[in-house]
Amino acid sequence: MQKPFLAITALLILMPGKESLALDPPSDRIVVLLSVDGLAHYYFDDPKAEMPNIRKLASEGARAEKMKASLPTVTWPNHTTLVTGVHPARHGVLGNNVFDRAKNEPLQLIVDPVLDKVEIVTSPTIYDLAHQAGLKTAAILWPATRSAPTIHWCLPEVSTPELIEAHTTPGLLKEFDDVGIPHALNSEWRSKAELGKARDRLFVQMFNHVVAEHRPNLALLHLVDLDHVEHAHGPQTSEAYDLVKFEDRMVGEVWNHLKAHFPGRASLFVISDHGFFAYRQQILPNVLLRQENLLEAFGGKISGGQVRAISQGGACFLYVLDEPNRESLKTRLAARFKEVEGVDLVIETGDFDKYGLADPAKNPHMADLVLSAKEGYAFSESAGGEIVVTEKSETTKGTHGYDPNQPKMHATFVAWGAGIKGGTTIGTIENTSVAPTAANLLGLKMNETDGPVLTEILSE
Repeated sequence: MQKPFLAITALLILMPGKESLALDPPSDRIVVLLSVDGLAHYYFDDPKAEMPNIRKLASEGARAEKMKASLPTVTWPNHTTLVTGVHPARHGVLGNNVFDRAKNEPLQLIVDPVLDKVEIVTSPTIYDLAHQAGLKTAAILWPATRSAPTIHWCLPEVSTPELIEAHTTPGLLKEFDDVGIPHALNSEWRSKAELGKARDRLFVQMFNHVVAEHRPNLALLHLVDLDHVEHAHGPQTSEAYDLVKFEDRMVGEVWNHLKAHFPGRASLFVISDHGFFAYRQQILPNVLLRQENLLEAFGGKISGGQVRAISQGGACFLYVLDEPNRESLKTRLAARFKEVEGVDLVIETGDFDKYGLADPAKNPHMADLVLSAKEGYAFSESAGGEIVVTEKSETTKGTHGYDPNQPKMHATFVAWGAGIKGGTTIGTIENTSVAPTAANLLGLKMNETDGPVLTEILSE
């Protein structure tokens, strides 16, 4: 997929048309999407999880018992679904990482090290539509927003000081300096697990400053440390519960700030991108491919081959690079991986549509087969050694990416404030309903989404 094509696609997305119907856009109100990365739905009813703010938001507003994510249930595609209302097949952000067939190398999407928003997001977002309608938009650390032209104030989730400087809205970092918000510590703290809380608090400071000073109508905030801790220690551990308590306090700070600056005119969605499994064993598909003489590696370093595996945590993308033999290799590999310990699903191309996955014939960044692991297992891209499935480790870790039909992969959905019917609880929803519902509160209509507006939580 070449950049000229992507640039044309982006221009088409931003052109006025039927996707952007402003019903009655209000100029002095705000809708906030606050994502707590990795906050599985099961924490809400877990007595060990201290979440007084989130539970109070739900009691005064509305909640869904579960929110189904998109496959793979990882950060980049699901945050994009949350703002587009469509699955990855349509919005184009297929995983945290993909394989670039044209360059014959992996392409990293997570933390946006390579591509701008307009190069990867191929569906209209809620912030695109709000911008078209003359509303003001803001985003702090939201995935796939690098240099997004329709976000007025944006600090994207990128990893280095150089990328932060290059892709943050001009003048915004100086604003933070002027009010004493130490934004430079963002990248410095990224690799220091013990400073994860401080980093999330920094993002809340940035967000609250933008809300107070610029009064956006739509604002996005992504908090990340719970996900990091769950990866390191597993979900529903003492370390995870400590972070749940902390992130709930951060939600409370944002909530109180909204009530102070937009009294009676704020709507707050507290959402997450996926759930979490614990695991103690790993599946190494690239080792199996090497044993099948379909992948070349030396000392564990991959140098070539007919097939390549890219891990998505609890899921795995298999790319068949031998075009003349693609169909026979797909059939062979589907049968082979169904026999591998820990593999729960082998999803073949004919079933991609029902999982919201792209067609590899239309999007070359899409895999030819998708694997999903059972609980207790995760995928690794390692190609060294002879073990395809490791023995159980004494250490428990956590991950996500698995089949979104697995209940523990379901995410959190809570909505509160102006336009939300208080005391409402609904069953299982899909995360494709978040964007059209939030748009409705802004007087905007998102057409052709994969999920409906949640009218049952809206007040008359």
